[in-house]
Amino acid sequence: MENSEKAAGTGDFISEAIQEDLTSGRFSYVRTRFPPEPNGWLHIGHCKALSIDFGRARDFGGTTNLRMDDTNPAKEDISFVHAIERDLRWLGYQWDNEYFASDYYEYLYELAVKIIKKGNAYVDDLNDEEMREYRGTAVSDKNNITLTPPGKDSPYRTRAIEENLDLFRRMRAGEFPDGAKTLRAKIDMAHPNLVMRDPVMYRIKRATHYRAGDAWCIYPMYDFAHPLSDAKEGITHSLCSLEFEIHRPLYDWFISEAEVFPSRQIEFARLNLTRTVLSKRYLALMVNEQRVSGWDDPRMPTIAGLRRRGYTPEAIRVFMSRIGVAKTDSMIDIALLEYCLREDLNKHSLRVMVVQKPLKLIIENWGMGNGEWGMGNGEFHSENLHSHEMPEAISNQSSHHPSSIIHHPSSSPHPPSPIPHPLFDELEAVNNPEDFSAGTRKIHFGRELWIEEDDFAENPPPKYFRLFVGNSVRLRYGYIVTCTGFDKDAEGKVSAVRCTYDPATRGGNAPDNRKVKGTIHWVNAATAAPVEIRVFDYLFTVERPMETPPGGSFLDNFNADSLQVFNGYAEPCLAQAAAEQKYQFERLGYYVRDREDSADGQPVFNKTIGLRDTWAKIVQKKGFRV
Repeated sequence: MENSEKAAGTGDFISEAIQEDLTSGRFSYVRTRFPPEPNGWLHIGHCKALSIDFGRARDFGGTTNLRMDDTNPAKEDISFVHAIERDLRWLGYQWDNEYFASDYYEYLYELAVKIIKKGNAYVDDLNDEEMREYRGTAVSDKNNITLTPPGKDSPYRTRAIEENLDLFRRMRAGEFPDGAKTLRAKIDMAHPNLVMRDPVMYRIKRATHYRAGDAWCIYPMYDFAHPLSDAKEGITHSLCSLEFEIHRPLYDWFISEAEVFPSRQIEFARLNLTRTVLSKRYLALMVNEQRVSGWDDPRMPTIAGLRRRGYTPEAIRVFMSRIGVAKTDSMIDIALLEYCLREDLNKHSLRVMVVQKPLKLIIENWGMGNGEWGMGNGEFHSENLHSHEMPEAISNQSSHHPSSIIHHPSSSPHPPSPIPHPLFDELEAVNNPEDFSAGTRKIHFGRELWIEEDDFAENPPPKYFRLFVGNSVRLRYGYIVTCTGFDKDAEGKVSAVRCTYDPATRGGNAPDNRKVKGTIHWVNAATAAPVEIRVFDYLFTVERPMETPPGGSFLDNFNADSLQVFNGYAEPCLAQAAAEQKYQFERLGYYVRDREDSADGQPVFNKTIGLRDTWAKIVQKKGFRV
């Protein structure tokens, strides 16, 4: 873990509480747990819990357990367990022990029996609708706390202890249908906190458990299983997000009634990000409705999705350290997360040139006997190209593939280049200006190049410094070229741009010191590698997608145009890029080779993030510190 995360862990209210418990002798050690429910994949919101659970244990020389709280067989699956384990390892977290709540079923059953014997739990015959009416929850309240009148006791609340024990045993034996009976804690039906109004401890549910099989037909509720699982593992500090604050009295009640290890629950504000939904339930809905390609869709805020998008564990951890730990909920601008990502990618990403929306650029005076090619000495050395960089156009010793001959819309076709063999200039490009140890690479310049479609304008707007007839631009690492004309296809669309180049400007510098305002990127058409490029936008069109009018759904804010696919051209080295290799495509942004959909010779690159730094502008405007 990075030192920045550890530093952020000292001095916050959780660390202060842990220190107080150690000083007072309440606990002699620190043990935390990360308790995911294996009913979906981890998302960026879980990273805050991870940084707190693992970080606080590390700061105090303690340990952290990974526990799968698998008490709902209808929604859980072993594939989710494997996904959780994989994502934790990728993030850099290593747990000390791994447990499953399902391994505690017998232990939990015996504790339920213990509470029944104390007269503090009973078997109830009310159905769900009747139970809500009796508890007073007919009045909706998102916090489960209301000033409604007290609830009323179930008619089955006064059952004798022996009858309750017998019914609970028969529930386990499978004598009753699903939903016919529940086991409830006997607390206080007049309690102002609705969570404390005789909550359900067990329900009958015939569903095959992914680990326990059909051994059980009754399953513990989360509020019952969670504190007692903490106690069994000797968890000192059960660190939970803020929505569990109203459950803390119940957490303590079950620990007290079961007479087990007194784990302590402490709540912190959960992570809320703009333009993002952080709920496994809603993420699963998008997966099931095929709004996205899966849990690891690069647009998803899941750890797997972020990884496939090109995020790094380091950037995520730095982000978590910067947002800190708070007691109240707030909304974090996603631009801060993107700022942390850009900082990391800028340091480590190799630079390459890739054309996303290709337009042919023809240099009309290239190779006309000036002797300016072949590393500046008039020679072309084929050994300087790797075997995978030698396309058919080169091996056939033809500077023009027949299909690439471009016609003017109102004149005869241009003749092929007069040169009898391909001519290239080998130029040197910097791999990463932020890391000189990354060195340089060779790129090849020739008569036909690919440039971005947006880098030419037939009728340029004001302050347009790229290519238009009569204007000059600098080709990155190459030469200064001047636009002389353009071609159109039968539909009237510009199909090629024509230029002349100045041989004296090799490397982009003009000996006569003339000023050229525009610099554009390019790739050599003869050696370029075809690539598929996927560009992503936010999944939601508004900053707070969960805030909808009455009767609305967060899916009403779904961005149907959040994915665009382009067929572009790249430097030939990208044809063999490794899975998850990250690059900065100059002038376009940061990209990563997709590990799932790429094939040999057919790479797919996902856009991680653009070069524009939104957060830096916010910081500058509002005076924030990062």
